[in-house]
Amino acid sequence: MRMKRDERRKQLMAVALDLFAQRGYDGVAVEEVAGAAGVSKPVVYEHFGGKDGLYQAVVEHEMAHLSGLLRAGFKDPATRPHQLLHTIVEATFDYIDSNAAGFRLLSHQSLHAVEGGTFSTVITDVAEELSDLLRQRFDESTALDPHSAPIYAQLLAGALVQVGTWWADHREVPRGVMVDHVMNFLWAGLRGLQPLGVTTEG
Repeated sequence: MRMKRDERRKQLMAVALDLFAQRGYDGVAVEEVAGAAGVSKPVVYEHFGGKDGLYQAVVEHEMAHLSGLLRAGFKDPATRPHQLLHTIVEATFDYIDSNAAGFRLLSHQSLHAVEGGTFSTVITDVAEELSDLLRQRFDESTALDPHSAPIYAQLLAGALVQVGTWWADHREVPRGVMVDHVMNFLWAGLRGLQPLGVTTEG
C-alpha cells in the first residue's frame, strides 16, 4: 500500500518500536522491520539510513512523549506537593498504560546505539523537579536538611521507574490501583522522614 512519506515513516517507527521492545536493539534486523511493515529493505534505509537511525528516531520520539507528559505536571508553580507528586505518578502510569512497548524500550534501551539524550535524561529531569519540590518542603521544616532533597528525589524517581517497569509486564493490576499504591508508599515515606542532621559539610 502506497503511503505519504510521513505516514510511511510513522508506520516504520511503530513497527520498529514493537520489535525493539520485544527483542532489544541487537535482536532486530532491518529486514524484519521491512518485512513486518510490508516494504522492501531499501525503504527503511531511505527513511532512516539504517538500523541505528531507526532506533534513534524511535527512542527520541518516545522520550519526547513521556517527557511532555511529565513536564505538564510542573507548569503550575502553585500546585501543592502532594498533587504534584500525584500528577507525576499518574502521568507515568498513563504513558505505560497506553504504550507499554515504549516504556520497555526506554527502560531497557541500548545506550551504545543512542546519541544524545537517553531515558536517564528524562529521569534526571524528573529527579531535579522533585528535588526542588522537596527542598521547598524541607525549608518549611526546622528538622529536615534541605541539602538532602536530591537524595530523596533520586530515590523517588528510581522507585517510579522500577515499579513502572514491573507493571509493564503485570498489567493484570489496574492502573488506578497502581497509582494509589505507589502514592501511598511514596507520600507516606516522605511524611515519615526523620531528621538525620546536616547532609553537607561547611
